[in-house]
Amino acid sequence: MFLTLEEVIWLIAEGKLLHIAGTERLLRQLPKGNWVGGSTEYFMTKMGGKVSDDRLFVTQFGYKKFTIKTYDVETIKNIATDTPNSGFSIALIPAESAVHKEYAANAVVYKDMFIRAVIGWITGTNPDKPEQMPITMNGSTGEVFTDRAVVLGMETKRTVVVNIVNIFEPAEESPIITFKDVLNDGFLVENCFVNGERTVFADYLTANNVDMKLPLIGQFSGALLNTSIWGIEEGKVRLASPVFDYVEYHFAKPVPDYEAAFVEKLAKLSNEKPIFSCNCIGNFWYGNLEGRLSGGVAATFAGPVTFGEIAYQMVNQTLVYATLR
Repeated sequence: MFLTLEEVIWLIAEGKLLHIAGTERLLRQLPKGNWVGGSTEYFMTKMGGKVSDDRLFVTQFGYKKFTIKTYDVETIKNIATDTPNSGFSIALIPAESAVHKEYAANAVVYKDMFIRAVIGWITGTNPDKPEQMPITMNGSTGEVFTDRAVVLGMETKRTVVVNIVNIFEPAEESPIITFKDVLNDGFLVENCFVNGERTVFADYLTANNVDMKLPLIGQFSGALLNTSIWGIEEGKVRLASPVFDYVEYHFAKPVPDYEAAFVEKLAKLSNEKPIFSCNCIGNFWYGNLEGRLSGGVAATFAGPVTFGEIAYQMVNQTLVYATLR
């Protein structure tokens, strides 16, 4: 639901259990209640992609048994074990925080991570508004965080399935890219190996005119997961999520039309009934999705546009959603 501040305040007053996405300015005006919140100014709605600083995207849940917890860099490792056996967690983590980097680098080895259903997103801001910060909020206490994850855990009577929609696939002509001893938890990369030959990654991207709007694609236990390339900083490549030593990566095949690619993928999911969904800011920006991808099955996957998605581990340039089985 894409709602005004007044409408969301009314839902909170009614005691509804809510996940709320919106700007820091709006979130800070909400009263205490049964909700968690994270900052973004970008949304996928029934009307298509929207940029808004006066609306909030709200997902309402009917579950009676739930918890709202916060985690710092030391305790985030407990997120999966704290998730109900019969249920799921929605995790919100502020972008560029220490807990973000810890989760991105190490979630794959957290206890029970791929046994319990964990989904969520990285919060962020409009880069044209430097006065705002990526935040998370614990609505039950009214606390605002720039350095802690806020997690809504819910018990259900059905199995929760976490799904990824990825419009990218490896380019057939791509070399094999591998990394070793990456810096800054894998977010900042200086060197890589291209088909086994050591090289400076930024120099390779520049010399070969690589389209940095396209992600790297790595294979993780058979699943193809994206890592977005944000840009080059002082000779190093900034990534939206970490790369891992010795995982083989490929450059993605170009996508001429993001909207058409998503429509094709989502049309195959017309019978799905997501209970939560989010899409990546990389897709929104690079695919020019503002005002696009509206109506039809696309509206079924409405939700916040995010600065990294959580489908157990952290992923990029994907649409992530949860369903009940």
